[in-house]
Amino acid sequence: MSHRKMEILAESGYVVLDSHGEPMDPAEWLDLSYVDWKSSGDTRFAPLKSAYGDVECNGFWHHDPPKADKDGVDVPENVDAAPTLMKRVAEVGARVGRCRIIELQPNSYGDALYNSHLDDNNRLNPDGEGWVVRCFMQLTDDGESYMVVREVVTDPSTETRIALPAGAQFVVDSERMWHSVWHTGDEPRYCLITSFESGPELEAWINSNNPRTLVPSAPIDAEYAAEQEAIAQQRRTDRTVRFGYDPSAVYSEA
Repeated sequence: MSHRKMEILAESGYVVLDSHGEPMDPAEWLDLSYVDWKSSGDTRFAPLKSAYGDVECNGFWHHDPPKADKDGVDVPENVDAAPTLMKRVAEVGARVGRCRIIELQPNSYGDALYNSHLDDNNRLNPDGEGWVVRCFMQLTDDGESYMVVREVVTDPSTETRIALPAGAQFVVDSERMWHSVWHTGDEPRYCLITSFESGPELEAWINSNNPRTLVPSAPIDAEYAAEQEAIAQQRRTDRTVRFGYDPSAVYSEA
């Protein structure tokens, strides 16, 4: 299949943007209806847009009628409680699919590496339309936690660790880049995750926010990194033996 992709993501698979400085009321993510949906760790999700406006997190192709991860429908009870979040989504101007808040409990670096995954963004995406990518907008102030992205899941040399202070924004081709979050805090981490269609609208928004296609990776102790890498790899091996195949090689619907 041939889809329109953005050149800005070709080099590294991600682009980091300037932080969003608008103050946020935590009630806009704490007082929502959440679904106990597991992805990349101990997580719950609060959908703002779902396939047909229900409080659920299934991929859009599981519904009747099935559809691509585009044209998400507002979830009224959550949208009404989160006007600033919805404004942030609307100001991008691009076509929106899944849109939800993730709540992630604290974890270890090894946990994050073990839970690294690719997203299932483009199932049923019509040929010739824009490739679906993910935009991450950090809500809580977790500056010592990191989004971990890798081109090759088993190769640490392809890794970038992106810090997550409040307001951090970045776009990832998450069907290409393995990703997960290493959350070192004591409280849950909250982030707005939106599926956007690649195209001139998304490109214009990215270009208006000082995009950087390569950023320095946050430092990490080499001995600790090697130890956690070994733990994650052993867990992956055990998982492959248990299931008879490597589930991490299958796209995640989250």
